[in-house]
Amino acid sequence: QVTVMESGGGLVQPGGSLRLSCAASGSVFSINIMAWYRQPPGKSREWVAGITSGGITNYADSVKGRFTISKDNAENTVYLQMNSLKPEDTAVYYCNVAVRTDHYWGQGTQVTVSS
Repeated sequence: QVTVMESGGGLVQPGGSLRLSCAASGSVFSINIMAWYRQPPGKSREWVAGITSGGITNYADSVKGRFTISKDNAENTVYLQMNSLKPEDTAVYYCNVAVRTDHYWGQGTQVTVSS
């Protein structure tokens, strides 16, 4: 079993920055991919960015160039640095951890971009 915990959300003005963190604990010996998803108000959950165990990263077009995903293997932690935030980035952000064929989700952290 894997426990996933996100942190770092909050209220920020347009153009501002936030850094989200996601820590995985438990049976984390074979993490394949750690990823961030988000669910804007009234919309479906969407993939934002992912990073493989080898450090390969991928981003949704909507965040490319503004968001950076990184990880600390020793701490089983993944980060999402979000810069140049826009109101349309407002959402609940979720961390997903893939261990072999199983996927584990955190409880989500709210990010609100508003003046």
